[in-house]
Amino acid sequence: HCLAVRAVCQREIDCDRGNGYSWKITLLRNYWKSKVKQEWLSGKYSNIPSQLNLPEKSMYPMDVDTWGEILEAELER
Repeated sequence: HCLAVRAVCQREIDCDRGNGYSWKITLLRNYWKSKVKQEWLSGKYSNIPSQLNLPEKSMYPMDVDTWGEILEAELER
C-alpha cells in the first residue's frame, strides 16, 4: 500500500516523512488522497456534465500543489 500511495503522492509522502511522521501515520494521512488524486489525474472527472455527477468520494482536502498537478493534467488532455 505504501508504494502504491507513494507512486501517486510522492511529494506528500516525502514531506510527511521529512516532518517525522511514521510510515503508518503517513499512510493513513495519504491513502484516500492518493485514491482521489489518481482518479482526477487519470481523467475520470474530465467530461462530467455538472458537479452533481461527481461521485461522493471524488473530493478530498488537497493542497494547492496537488490541485496544480491535476489542472496541468487537465490542460494537457
